[in-house]
Amino acid sequence: MYILTKNLHGIFAYISLILLIFAVIYAIYGLLRRTDYGKPARIISMLALSGVHMQIVIGLVLYFLSPLGSSNVSREMMKNSTSRFYALEHPFMMLIGIALITIGYVRAKKASEKKRKFLSIAIFYAIGLLCLLSRMP
Repeated sequence: MYILTKNLHGIFAYISLILLIFAVIYAIYGLLRRTDYGKPARIISMLALSGVHMQIVIGLVLYFLSPLGSSNVSREMMKNSTSRFYALEHPFMMLIGIALITIGYVRAKKASEKKRKFLSIAIFYAIGLLCLLSRMP
């Protein structure tokens, strides 16, 4: 079960990153071209949001199955950089990044102007993407 979840988490990480990068590029394109925030923009941003949410669910399952996850949390873990990374730094930064992406999607959904919708997606998804990339193994 552990190996399957670990492999699924690894494969889905790349899918989520591709969706996020595409959503950021599409939002920047929409800002620069002043296009309408229509159905394609909503679908792209929703796919990226769904991808990272699915990734966090798989990651949380892996966190409790992995010997490097929750079972590894101790005082000694803080002294070892690899253990600290997998038990604390990686999950915490992923949660922050996904929270930012979720905030960006909600702000875009509530905005009334197309420019503010694209701007919200571009800024929050890009910052969330940077958070995710900063702590990927």
